[in-house]
Amino acid sequence: MNNGMGSDSDAASLDWKFSQVFGERAAGEEVQEVDIISAIEFDKSGNHLATGDRGGRVVLFERTDLKDNLNRNDLEKTDYSVATHPEFRYKTEFQSHEPEFDYLKSLEIEEKINKIRWCQTANGALFLLSTNDKTIKFWKVQEKKVKKISEMNLDPSNHRSNGSLSLSNGDFSFQPNTFDSLRLPLVSCQETSLVANCRRVYAHAHDYHINSISNNSDGETFISADDLRINLWNLEISNQSFNIIDVKPTNMEDLTEVITSAEFHPIHCNTLAYSSSKGSIRLVDLRQAALCDNHSKVFEEHEAPGSRSFFTEIIASVSDIKFSKDGRFILSRDYMTLKLWDINMDSGPVATFKVHENLRPKLCDLYENDSIFDKFECCQSGDGSRVATGSYSNLFRVFENNSSANKEGTTLEASRNPTRRQVQNQVKPTRTLSSLTRVVRRGTENTATDSNGNSFDFSTKLLHLAWHPSENVIACAAANSLYMYYA
Repeated sequence: MNNGMGSDSDAASLDWKFSQVFGERAAGEEVQEVDIISAIEFDKSGNHLATGDRGGRVVLFERTDLKDNLNRNDLEKTDYSVATHPEFRYKTEFQSHEPEFDYLKSLEIEEKINKIRWCQTANGALFLLSTNDKTIKFWKVQEKKVKKISEMNLDPSNHRSNGSLSLSNGDFSFQPNTFDSLRLPLVSCQETSLVANCRRVYAHAHDYHINSISNNSDGETFISADDLRINLWNLEISNQSFNIIDVKPTNMEDLTEVITSAEFHPIHCNTLAYSSSKGSIRLVDLRQAALCDNHSKVFEEHEAPGSRSFFTEIIASVSDIKFSKDGRFILSRDYMTLKLWDINMDSGPVATFKVHENLRPKLCDLYENDSIFDKFECCQSGDGSRVATGSYSNLFRVFENNSSANKEGTTLEASRNPTRRQVQNQVKPTRTLSSLTRVVRRGTENTATDSNGNSFDFSTKLLHLAWHPSENVIACAAANSLYMYYA
């Protein structure tokens, strides 16, 4: 699919089924804060999956249903063609970041993993970048053979017949009639273990919290973005970076918007996009200038006259952007919608998907309990025909990118029965945003009810999810549990 907008044959909704769950918690089991998943990422091949959590750990999973990963007995059992879906298993985990303290600013730096990005593999080793609020690390994960001494020419049970050493002219020598010859110990490799080594640490380059990292298609550089700046790094150089975008005003009182997400174009190494808290997406060409203050294109949707309210700018803030695989489209997520943009058309989005429109009358409550500031991620299928994003009550939505397709999409729940709650968004035009601004309540609850009577729990939110690069497989995080679904 070249245009990223699914064909008519793709328009039919997929039948999503539960595949696997890792870290499933028992009923009533309390979730530890450090175990909550904060980042998910497939590698380009789709054979590996990485998750990061608030405790600073990175956990790797590998695909098990490929022929390369099966032994002979398993291959003989699967000699006939069987329609299978990708399955993964736990591979390894390592502690990526530790809690730190910035003594100059009297600031605690938590260990939470904000983003993970896979790098190019080499010599059978896996490489990835992980970052917390301040520090980016470059990791190499590879199998190493465990060497053990398997044979000695000394018999520990009969130490007397093993001979004795004497010191002659400053050199050790064996006594007569003891050893015919001296053999070196034999070393054998009987098992392998996975070892994660931190190859480089990219630190002290951001005054504000890092919200994005993105690899360049050249395989040599990557960017890191915080609220006000975007820096360009070379993977081989950890003590130097170049500031390529700086939106910090001379007077901080003049600050009107911040950077919320940034990503390199998947094909053109000179192009990147970044989003802002005002709902705009800017496309930047690195060939134009060393400091890219001037964008080449800007994508934004202008609000309808008279529709502005207290919440307009808050819900317009873009929390995540993703390029399509061919780089033709940009998928963006704001608080209420998913938008698909054609990089050749900056007049407006080519498609808008309403994620939880039924919550619009609850914006006042969402503001009071800070849920309105939640940052949901988005993802796109490898062929560009479908998009997905999360919502509350551990729900996520899947939409088809077809003009004739059902814009309501499919609602799934992160559980063993994903279709248990099929929530259809129905717009209720009974109250306007302008009327909501006059209703401000304190001590609001963390639940709401939609038009179908389904309750929404604002304390359980599905912020992080990822789509397999070549198959219809979605991995999503519900607190400390990793759920996987296939279609």
